[in-house]
Amino acid sequence: MSATKAAMKSADRTGMFAGLNGKKVTGSAQVSGMDVTLSGFTSDEGPDLHVYLTNGTDEAAVSAGKQLGAVKFDKASQMFALNGADAAGYTTVVIHCDKAKAVFGAAKLS
Repeated sequence: MSATKAAMKSADRTGMFAGLNGKKVTGSAQVSGMDVTLSGFTSDEGPDLHVYLTNGTDEAAVSAGKQLGAVKFDKASQMFALNGADAAGYTTVVIHCDKAKAVFGAAKLS
């Protein structure tokens, strides 16, 4: 197994979403292999929701994090490719409204 695959394998983690800043976000996030999977996911509706890997839940953490793609607030199961990001370097999956610059919710990975 290559060092890259070993690092990705060691990064397999999960977390449960909690809403932040008065917003509701529920479900789970799983980082596994080269993907992040959202399961049982729902979120308050936002005009420009994206999923990020971050090391915190404030705007600075989101800015320093890795955007994985646009998230649908009402689709229970969604998958996002890591696109070469080293998931082991991040602690949190964040749902962020880019237009409003607001964190809707986060799942702390363990």
